[in-house]
Amino acid sequence: MRTLVRKLAMSSVVFAIGLGGCATTLDNLVKSPSVELQNVQIVGLGLNSQTFLLSFDVSNPNPFALPVRSVSYGIKLDGQRFASGKTPGEFSVPANGDTKFAISVDLNLLQTAPQLLSIVRQSVREDVTYELEGVLAVDIPLTPSVSYRNTGTIRLSPYGL
Repeated sequence: MRTLVRKLAMSSVVFAIGLGGCATTLDNLVKSPSVELQNVQIVGLGLNSQTFLLSFDVSNPNPFALPVRSVSYGIKLDGQRFASGKTPGEFSVPANGDTKFAISVDLNLLQTAPQLLSIVRQSVREDVTYELEGVLAVDIPLTPSVSYRNTGTIRLSPYGL
């Protein structure tokens, strides 16, 4: 019986020591997902604001699902800040799998830099470069948020398409 108590006590000590390094270990165990901007669609045009629907693809390189609570994002088009923010996620990316999510963004392009308005007009006709970075807050106990970063090219989808 004493041997069992000693083993349990020793296991508890090892577990407690392990918890101290858990954040570092989990940080290294969770690989960053790949997030790509797939589409920017103009869904609303007004005098004071424009609404865009940003569609993303997420690939999870981990052998376990990533339940996402929220998404922080920053997007540049042709080097100019286009949109940034944080939105509730509430989706899950399957283990070693892919999923899609979308964010609705309201902007007032007339109050932003004239270059950005020009880039938005240009991107309806031709591809423009984008830079995307952000953080996915995952709903796994003791797991830190995972960052993502990507670059590519995109073309805006005109209103109604």
